[in-house]
Amino acid sequence: MGRYTGFIAFGLMLAAAAVYSFLPHDAATERPTSTASSETPSKRPKADQAAVPPPSTSTIPQGSGFDFYVLALSWSPTFCDSEAAGRNREQCGADKDFSWVVHGLWPQNDQGWPENCQTSEGARVPERIGRTVMDIMPSMGLIGHQWRKHGSCSGLPMSDYFKLVRQAHDRIRIPSELSTVDVESRTSPQAVEAAFIRSNPGLQRSAIAVTCDRDRVDEVRICLDTRLGFRPCPEVDSRSCRRSEITIPPIR
Repeated sequence: MGRYTGFIAFGLMLAAAAVYSFLPHDAATERPTSTASSETPSKRPKADQAAVPPPSTSTIPQGSGFDFYVLALSWSPTFCDSEAAGRNREQCGADKDFSWVVHGLWPQNDQGWPENCQTSEGARVPERIGRTVMDIMPSMGLIGHQWRKHGSCSGLPMSDYFKLVRQAHDRIRIPSELSTVDVESRTSPQAVEAAFIRSNPGLQRSAIAVTCDRDRVDEVRICLDTRLGFRPCPEVDSRSCRRSEITIPPIR
């Protein structure tokens, strides 16, 4: 009998292995969650997100009487350091820290531009409309001025014009390196252009201009067709800042 003991033990081992294979197993050990995925969601600069295509054509208010738009994004610290800021506490108060804000969305022609057009909408922008864009155009004075000078020439009702301002603003990704500037820095107009081009696929040098206020960055102007696609604009581009270096004042 002893000589069969080994065979019996081996058979029992095979039977146990077969039974074990049918038993439920624990889930595989979970891998540590990466730091990036475990962080509380936060607002990231637009450039860190996926590129934004133009909104659906059916949702874009269609103006008339001009060739294209210029979206002017102003570097708020430069404006707030200027005499033009005056007593504009809405944008430049001690508790404000705006970076790029919408100066305007301007109807433009290939040669020249319309302004101060007659409209049945009136000249005054009601606060209920102004408040819809105050986070990106942080002054009722600015909002009213832009409507009278530029929005009135869009061929759009006032509410649709400011809806379009929002859509145009949201179309653009701000380069992460230019979204928050904590200390004064030196760069060039060409470097600012290049940063916006990298962050906005499809944007070409012929569709963007960087302007300066003396030696400080002033605005980035981006040309958009009536469907908010990028388009060239030689006349606008020709007004780019010609300095080799410019300063970017820090956000307060």
